[in-house]
Amino acid sequence: MSALIPLAPGVSYLPGAVNSVVLEDGHGGALLVDTGLDDSHARKLLRALDSAGLTPTGILNTHSHADHHGGNTFILRRFPEVKVFAPPLEAAIITHPILEPIGLFGARPPHELQTKFLLAPPSPARLAPEPGLCRLGGVTVELIEVAGHASMMYAVRVGEVLYAADALFGPDALAKHPLVFCQDSGLQKAAAARLGELEGVRVTLPGHGGPTEELAELVAANLATHARTTQAVLDAVRQQPATVDDLLPRVCDTLGVTMTSAGAVVLNRAVVSAHLTELLEAGAVQMQVSANRLVFGSQA
Repeated sequence: MSALIPLAPGVSYLPGAVNSVVLEDGHGGALLVDTGLDDSHARKLLRALDSAGLTPTGILNTHSHADHHGGNTFILRRFPEVKVFAPPLEAAIITHPILEPIGLFGARPPHELQTKFLLAPPSPARLAPEPGLCRLGGVTVELIEVAGHASMMYAVRVGEVLYAADALFGPDALAKHPLVFCQDSGLQKAAAARLGELEGVRVTLPGHGGPTEELAELVAANLATHARTTQAVLDAVRQQPATVDDLLPRVCDTLGVTMTSAGAVVLNRAVVSAHLTELLEAGAVQMQVSANRLVFGSQA
């Protein structure tokens, strides 16, 4: 049976494909930060809480991607009084999860894009407080805005412990998924860099990967991965003007990515689009309509 792993007094986490952080209130309660992909992870989380003598007092979803809030409904069936909090916009998607695959596909998504990886069960999320120190579920936390990977996202700091959510990925996750998902690659880079400037952080836990005491190294690895993706997109454009759908396989070839599902294609297509927007705003590429296609080419 999985058990909570301590990070500091009153701060622990349940490892998984996505980590869940448990913040104790000192009275037998705990704020849960991210609940995992599905019922299986949520069941393990509740068992671990029970073994530790803890009861959930609230849920904070750092953002609206299905693997971070898919366990909400299982927990709410057991503890219906628990409130769910999330950043602005993300709360709307958690409440209405169909918005996630609609945003990726651009229309009502086909069945192949309605898997648990892209479409979590709905849960009634409300707006989390603005960034800064606040109380949630009886626990004082510092919420840090780290938009980029998602339209809005919060990292969570408690004392010397930083839960970076998906603003930072562990080395294994970066190696496995070099096309790190983002909705705004410029903000993604800025968020990672800001976390690297934090003082007094002893241990950092990414959303995907184990804890580390080397925050600067983790930030550097993430920034290098993001920069490599931007360069791969720019190189793909420089080969020959093309649509996003034609640029995507060029980028995948450069980064050694093989896509085998519709979900992977729409996710990685969004990543290429995000980096194209960043390059457009930097004046490195141009966009035009040609022969009824939206084409991206190098700036003259």
